[in-house]
Amino acid sequence: MTDSRFPLGPFVIQDDYTSEELETLIDIIETIPADYRRLTENLTEADLSKTYREASWTIRQLVHHVADIQFLHYFRMKKALTEPDYKDMTVIDMNAWAATADSLSAPITVALQMFEGVHHRYAFLARTLTEEQLTIRYFHPARQIWFSQKQALAISVWHTQHHLAHIGLALGEV
Repeated sequence: MTDSRFPLGPFVIQDDYTSEELETLIDIIETIPADYRRLTENLTEADLSKTYREASWTIRQLVHHVADIQFLHYFRMKKALTEPDYKDMTVIDMNAWAATADSLSAPITVALQMFEGVHHRYAFLARTLTEEQLTIRYFHPARQIWFSQKQALAISVWHTQHHLAHIGLALGEV
């Protein structure tokens, strides 16, 4: 690995995903919170302050960030499904969110609970989507790209795996 910012490499979007690929993505959405819990639940305060590279977020911030962003992914899916005029996806200032008091000092157990709950609902909802619903698209103004629901599921999975690898780096496990 040459770039600790992208331990899995940057996200590579596909034009489409097969039903088998989608099922794998949804399975990961359903199960990856348990991977985070296993990796982080017994960490000390000193461990939670570790970073994966100079000037990066701490493990604590990463866990809170993933919970926040995965909620945002679920939120975007629901907005796209329920609001036909939802074309510009909701974006946030991730660095500002990572610098709020809860991200800097709240126990990660709260973020893990949130992550687990949201991902149970996210996976459940994703499994109910019709082919037509999976093609609903919205624009990501920061990335300057249109995402279908299928592609949004894929980047959501990449996001969780990407930051899990960051935590592994910070702990010296990767």
